[in-house]
Amino acid sequence: MYPVVMEQGSKAKSVGGPEMRVTVAGVELASPVIAASGTFGYGVEFEEIVSFERIGAFVSKGLSSEPMAGNPSPRIIETASGMMNAIGLQNMGVRAFVEEKMPRLRKMQGAVVIANVFGFTVRDCVEVIEVLNDAPGIALYELNASCPNTSHGGMVFGTDPKLLEDLVRQTERVSARPLMVKLSPNVTSMAQMAKVAESAGAQALSLVNTFLAMAIDPETRRPRIANVTGGLSGPAIKPIAVRMVYEAARAVKIPVVGMGGILRAEDVVEFLLAGATAVQAGTASYADPRAVENIATGLKRWCVSHGVERVASLTGAVQL
Repeated sequence: MYPVVMEQGSKAKSVGGPEMRVTVAGVELASPVIAASGTFGYGVEFEEIVSFERIGAFVSKGLSSEPMAGNPSPRIIETASGMMNAIGLQNMGVRAFVEEKMPRLRKMQGAVVIANVFGFTVRDCVEVIEVLNDAPGIALYELNASCPNTSHGGMVFGTDPKLLEDLVRQTERVSARPLMVKLSPNVTSMAQMAKVAESAGAQALSLVNTFLAMAIDPETRRPRIANVTGGLSGPAIKPIAVRMVYEAARAVKIPVVGMGGILRAEDVVEFLLAGATAVQAGTASYADPRAVENIATGLKRWCVSHGVERVASLTGAVQL
């Protein structure tokens, strides 16, 4: 449906051992392990740290139509088995990304670029995609549906079926590349929202985004984060995330990319068994900048030790 242009040398390869390639929305990845948005910068920061040929892809920081400064500090804190953040979607803006980052990314061996898109109106998101459409070297888009729609009193796109349907339908209509929709976990029925996104034209889903949370300092009696609330991520949310991936994967026919607390190969396998085609690792990169590559390498070793010839065979293979 969509032409996927891969730069020279970026074609996924698997040499010896188990077959680690997977396909998400028509895009072939060398591994099912992807670096999550907001935890991997614009990708160029990791050029000397991570071997991009050993991971599936990376997702850029969220890109808006105009640059954003983000929230005041403190905006990241450690929690039990995880972290909270309220970065405020700080980014350089989509035009600066295209002009300053994409030329370098196109030269990086094995880099598969997924551009994360967000906005506070449907028109904002459409504008970002229209700018990205003219930039070669991007494999697909990830549409962040966890933003508040300022045109509708701040209602989050991803928590209202009608708003989500309108957002996905209008952005997919102008997209020159496959559209993966990143769903909010702060909903009553993940299966319902997954179906809405699929019927509106999404070619893949990614979930879950962070959970809305709050932490208070007992000594100062003040919120630990300047924004008062923030997004909870890390191992603490993994069991809930696995359950939501399982529900979404059973509800739709398009690929599901799972995320939430992935630190090691066994975590990836758990998400795959629940129905994910691929996964994203995020919070782990804060503790170890090479975490995504290490997890991808560990997954290949796990497949060898367990006699798994094709990693894709694990998707949805949970035994009930």
